[in-house]
Amino acid sequence: MRKNIFLICSLFVITCAYAQWKPAGDKIKTNWAEKMNPQNVLPEYPRPLLERTEWINLNGEWDYAIKPKGEAEPATFDGRILVPFAVESSLSGVQKTVGENNELWYKREFTVPSGWRNKDIMLNFGAVDWIADVFINDILIGSHQGGYTPFSFNITPYLSGKNTHKLVVRVWDPSEKGYQPRGKQTSKPEGIWYTPVTGIWQTVWLEPVSNDHITAVKSIPNIDNNTLSVTVSGANCNVSNIVEVKLLDKGRVISSAKGIQGKELRLGVQNPTLWDTSNPYLYDMVITLSKNGKVVDEVKSYTAFRKISVKKDANGIMRMQLNNKNLFHYGPLDQGWWPDGLYTAPTDEALLYDIVKTKEWGFNMIRKHVKVEPARWYYHCDKEGMLVWQDMPSGDMGNQWVAHEYNSGTDKNRSAASIANFYQEWKEIMDLCISNPSVVIWVPFNEAWGQFDTEKVAEWTAQYDPSRLVNPASGGNHRACGDILDLHNYPGPRMFLFDPQRVNVLGEYGGIGLPLENHLWQPDRNWGYIQFKNSDEVTAEYVKYAQELKSMVDRGFSAAVYTQTTDVEIEVNGLMTYDRKVIKINESAVKKINQEVIRQLSE
Repeated sequence: MRKNIFLICSLFVITCAYAQWKPAGDKIKTNWAEKMNPQNVLPEYPRPLLERTEWINLNGEWDYAIKPKGEAEPATFDGRILVPFAVESSLSGVQKTVGENNELWYKREFTVPSGWRNKDIMLNFGAVDWIADVFINDILIGSHQGGYTPFSFNITPYLSGKNTHKLVVRVWDPSEKGYQPRGKQTSKPEGIWYTPVTGIWQTVWLEPVSNDHITAVKSIPNIDNNTLSVTVSGANCNVSNIVEVKLLDKGRVISSAKGIQGKELRLGVQNPTLWDTSNPYLYDMVITLSKNGKVVDEVKSYTAFRKISVKKDANGIMRMQLNNKNLFHYGPLDQGWWPDGLYTAPTDEALLYDIVKTKEWGFNMIRKHVKVEPARWYYHCDKEGMLVWQDMPSGDMGNQWVAHEYNSGTDKNRSAASIANFYQEWKEIMDLCISNPSVVIWVPFNEAWGQFDTEKVAEWTAQYDPSRLVNPASGGNHRACGDILDLHNYPGPRMFLFDPQRVNVLGEYGGIGLPLENHLWQPDRNWGYIQFKNSDEVTAEYVKYAQELKSMVDRGFSAAVYTQTTDVEIEVNGLMTYDRKVIKINESAVKKINQEVIRQLSE
């Protein structure tokens, strides 16, 4: 009987804990959010390009508090928050604003498995917006500045002899009141500007490693030489540590190389299967780190053989090429926002869904607009064969924009701190995606939003990663640098500038709006470049624009970006609603015309 009472009590405690969390507010939600289990939030391993078998997911309910900036850790907290959803989001269970005068505090406890006792323990964060200070057992162990990239701490020296340990994170994020990259976040959302995102918004996890361990894997293919360059970075390594990289094709080792950490290893592969949008072929990698002949660390990764380049066609027009063949890049502007999770998709299935739908609509590219996604999003693009143009999230706004002229408009006069932070965060973003075959173009600026030292930034970007193209300013103040001249025009496509020495693209157009009742962020407010009344009208206008675009391919356009994948907050320009419950277009008609546009370059 006592055993049964204990079981009933335990079930009651579990049930109460489960029921404690619920989404905040009354905004629209996706189907995935409605089915989400708060006890098992985003359970997938978050870093597919450097994967270990042992790890503990720290997502779930934490304590939180919002307190004035500069105060000590609060004695009592305000309530519970569901990590990793930003505090302003519905799925956090909080949906409160923080602001530049406050700090957001997180607290939870964790235990380290007994089997990890002889290992170093790494605490990993997918992303925290914007400045994060991390405490273990009341010791400030480190900080990270940057809202879009992962960071880690070796917390082993700060773990006491106790079984249970205290983890506290303090976050400050001034949104548009600061100079930092913040994309479309603002304290006063309206039009194309959206709700702030503060705090932890990607997975937090623990994993055991040896004292000498692998920290990063960079792989860059060269299909012209049939080689793959791999650079493995490590912690606490010296000359006695040897790195070995094995490249596998369907489980069979086809090439390998050994060296020391930090040195570029070159693996040869005869006639590799090339990755492209119709056949996204991936090779597995196993990387080991040995010390005095004994393996002390092993990670799994993957790579692909593909090449992005430019070349003039028979008419002297500069074209983009994938694997030395002309390819028209065509895709939507994808902002990666969710009505329930804001920056964070409610599930991995949801994260994949937008990519799959984009592919089904006949597109071959996504422009990831002034936002960076979790590593798993790029993994899904790698697997699905989706090209990615990666924007730098904009920040430090205020300079003049002149869209239709060359060498016009002003660059922003940024402070030294703002410039240093830009380069730090841009480098970390590039490091995050540098081994993803799907990512083919870097876009440091959008429409003069904080655009500064354009030529220098473009040159630095190209030198840091010579394997990809640089689009220096998408629709911005145009300068004769980088690989691409990028025009924006709404609503229809238009070619008003042409550069014979660079690739010419239409980086934004469209914005066909359709507000749908019961699927609106704010029922009494919606905004679009142009608006129609039903799906047939939207589809007809989309096809009309695409037909116009087709005629511009022969004249020089080599890519186009349609605005946009989904509605976002009061914007109703999406091909589907913000909650992803309604597709606004005739999918077969859109797919047909999209494929005609893409084929126009190869025909």
